[in-house]
Amino acid sequence: MVIVWRVLETCNLSCPFCAYDKRLAIPRNVADPEHIARFIELLGRWRRHSGQDVLVSWLGGEPLLWKPLDELTRLARANGIEISTTTNGTSLGSQKVRHHLMECYKEVTFSVDGFSDFHDQMRGWPGAFSKLSRGVRLLAEECRLTGARLRLRANVVLMRGNIVRFPDLCRELASWGISEISFNQLGGRDRPEFFPDNRLMPNDVETLKELLPPLRLELAAQSANLLGGGAYLDRIRDSALEIELPISDCRIANQFIFIDEHGSIAPCSFAAGHFGVRVGDMRDVADLDELAGRLNAHQRHKPSAECSNCRSTQQFSKFDAP
Repeated sequence: MVIVWRVLETCNLSCPFCAYDKRLAIPRNVADPEHIARFIELLGRWRRHSGQDVLVSWLGGEPLLWKPLDELTRLARANGIEISTTTNGTSLGSQKVRHHLMECYKEVTFSVDGFSDFHDQMRGWPGAFSKLSRGVRLLAEECRLTGARLRLRANVVLMRGNIVRFPDLCRELASWGISEISFNQLGGRDRPEFFPDNRLMPNDVETLKELLPPLRLELAAQSANLLGGGAYLDRIRDSALEIELPISDCRIANQFIFIDEHGSIAPCSFAAGHFGVRVGDMRDVADLDELAGRLNAHQRHKPSAECSNCRSTQQFSKFDAP
């Protein structure tokens, strides 16, 4: 079971495509650490009861900014739960942070937009690309020297300004010690003012589909895996063509759930408040046993408006290895 938990809406960067851009005058909600701690302990009991592996992935905002996260991560590990996170990498200059990642995390995903001319501008962080490169390389070398099991990953949001250099960026990321690279297309939901001039067009997607097979082989020779199955590329193509894809029975919750900073549980982040299920409703292992069926039944009988044009990357094999 994979659980992605958005723990806060605060970020220290100003990305024009992101809902958590620090320049935006919006409420910055934060999860309740006590609720997370109770749920982690329940997950630990459920893991022992069910025999299933559990991975919790912290999401933000920028999750590594949140002070309670270290203690909650250690609690999860004490309960046999694996941990991952997605981060902008701004804290990688800290040896303490790198050591904590190596000690407690199974994987960490770095958000990268492009080379310095593009990435620095998108992030509003002078020298961002070179600082991120230095931090990831340090972490990769420290993992090698200590034998740490930490997997280093990168995710790229593809848009009109960076898709041409995506193959070169992948090669660069592999040279840092990144072992898995994923990607998603720019979405229009978070920042509709940015989307029209920067979205992928159908010809961009066709170019991407032609580039990927030889690029995958080249990266594999550098011990890097470029993720994203055929169904995922087809969905990106359909989205670029503005073809809607309704989902009547998603069943994602059988392997994946999303929890937002309010404690709402859903099969995806796009319908977080729709299902009326919260972490406080989960009191014993029987509740977790029944959770997937409860979410699936609700989605079938009362689908969210988002289900009329599903945007969930989990639905379309983003993390498959072709």
